[in-house]
Amino acid sequence: MNLEVEFNHIIFDNERDTLILLDQRKLPREVWVEIKSIDDAVTAITSMVVRGAPAIGIVAAYSFYLGVKELMKENSDIVKVSSLVKDKLSRSRPTAVNLFNALSAAHSLIDPEKSVEENLTKLRDFADQLHKTDIEKNKKIASFGSELIPNNSRVLTHCNTGSLATGGIGTALGVIIEAFKRGKILKVWVDETRPRLQGTRLTAWELKKAKVPFEVIVDSAAGYLMANKLVDIVIVGADRVLADGQTANKIGTYSLAVLAKFHKIPFFVALPTSTFDLENNSIPVERRDKKEILQMEGIELAPRDTQAFNPAFDITPPGLISAFITDKGIIYPPYEKNIKHTITEKIKELVDN
Repeated sequence: MNLEVEFNHIIFDNERDTLILLDQRKLPREVWVEIKSIDDAVTAITSMVVRGAPAIGIVAAYSFYLGVKELMKENSDIVKVSSLVKDKLSRSRPTAVNLFNALSAAHSLIDPEKSVEENLTKLRDFADQLHKTDIEKNKKIASFGSELIPNNSRVLTHCNTGSLATGGIGTALGVIIEAFKRGKILKVWVDETRPRLQGTRLTAWELKKAKVPFEVIVDSAAGYLMANKLVDIVIVGADRVLADGQTANKIGTYSLAVLAKFHKIPFFVALPTSTFDLENNSIPVERRDKKEILQMEGIELAPRDTQAFNPAFDITPPGLISAFITDKGIIYPPYEKNIKHTITEKIKELVDN
């Protein structure tokens, strides 16, 4: 499969009714994984075959369809089956809100008065539309965000927020690539992003394909770069943002935000509006296996029986964030007012139309 700068790493094979995913654990080697059952889907999401909040949401929608189709072979109650599928997929990753949004929306489509085939068609159509919508949202985020980038900028980013994390060109990395096309980017500093090295393996891979100049750094080098005036802007993505602006993103984001604030460097968060969570006032932080820290490709890095604390995300307070770059435009402080206004205005627009 030929992958371009903006490529599709989430493919649904209509002829075989199979979801096909690029295995992000294997990159830069390109390996594809087939998802045919709900267990396949849960394993793929949990083990990070796919990652990135928008991409997880899209995969969840297709997986919901596959799960309902699979379990309906043994159960005649589609509402009960839908609930079982929703619950099982919900447990795959706790922090990315797009997962729960996609599952709730899919579950709400179930109509017990309709035939199984009619329900399955609606679920497939929903997954396709969610994928297409994310592609369009990515383009808007990239366009709005690139306007914020001054000429000759050196940008620092964390984790991976490009095509691999979304359905389209990406969020934060989409902004960077679009700004580079407009001649605004001199260099991108790529945090390696411990412990799974999404920066080294994924972001570097995407930037190389886009022909954007970059250098990979260890996470702890960010402060050195900022102190030596080698960073002009920091742009990251998000897995969940609350109504007050609290932002969950890959572990290490909070540290970058503190450093950027101290050095008076703009710190932007790029995300689709689907990643905002207006219903909750706290964010669950996923704890992952200690082996991710204590091993590298199966090689032990620490003495036997060493314990390790491995939160996958941290929470950045809104006071450290310069602005949110969304598909509906730029959101500036005060966030408690402006985030809700932006999201609710979108809802009103949809209703009016």
